Parts: sequence; structure tokens; C-alpha cells
Amino acid sequence: MTYEELISKMTPQMHASLKQAIELGKWPNGQRLTDEQQAICMRAVIAYDQTNLPKEEHIGFIDRTRQDGKQHGSDPLEPELLKILTH
Repeated sequence: MTYEELISKMTPQMHASLKQAIELGKWPNGQRLTDEQQAICMRAVIAYDQTNLPKEEHIGFIDRTRQDGKQHGSDPLEPELLKILTH
């Protein structure tokens, strides 16, 4: 089974359990997550979010809209356009 297949078979309950393990730093049985386990769980949660949840529900989502609906601040992941001036 590939990584993508594992993510596609993840249930919302599994996703919530992994998120809780990351937040608490331990498994439901009380055993601490190793650094490697935490990294793997984080990657799985992020991959699940990207394929199954709307953008607004992704881990780390920052709502950059103002009350009037306009965008404020810039998205650090958005490529910037460079303007080359010639004299």
C-alpha cells in the first residue's frame, strides 16, 4: 500500500486522533510520541487536510480577509512579481 492510499483510507476519526496525539505529544495510551512519529503524524494530517478538507479548515490556515471582504496582508507563499525598470 502506498502513502497516498493510506491517506485516502484515513477516516475523520483517525485524522482527529492523530491531531490529538500531535497536540498532546503522546498516544491515547499515554506513551510519548518520538520525534519521528510526530513528524510522520504531522505529514499525514497535512496530507489528509489537503485532500479532504476545504482550505479554511487546513492546519495552519490564516484568514487574511477583512470584514469588508478585501484581502489584507500578503500571502507569504504567493510568488512575488518583480518589476524591472530600465532607464
